[in-house]
Amino acid sequence: MPIRKTFDARHSISRRNFMIDDLPIQYWSSETERNAYNAAFYELGLRWHWDREVYCQLLRESQDGVERICHYLRTHQPHLLRAYDAKFLAEVIEQKKEEHQKRELDAGAMKRRYFNWAETRGAELGA
Repeated sequence: MPIRKTFDARHSISRRNFMIDDLPIQYWSSETERNAYNAAFYELGLRWHWDREVYCQLLRESQDGVERICHYLRTHQPHLLRAYDAKFLAEVIEQKKEEHQKRELDAGAMKRRYFNWAETRGAELGA
């Protein structure tokens, strides 16, 4: 069985393009969840990307996904609140996130490469 290496910023791998397996085991769940959020944003046409720093800040705000998204909307995307109810939009995002997360876990996310949703292009909501 191969030895699993831990993530170290000094490694030559890019900090943006790492494999989930490169992280210590305690980070796998949150990285899978963060990637699922980014997949949900992309699917819904939102040009958002939560990097680890933003995601950790939001986790400190609330452990509840809907509350976290509502906080993000109020602080980073307030223009959307003119057209959408924050709770409604947060619930839609949370539902899509859960679908992506379940799909990743069912497929064995630990065997797959991290997909950088920030580098994708798609239609923006309201554009």
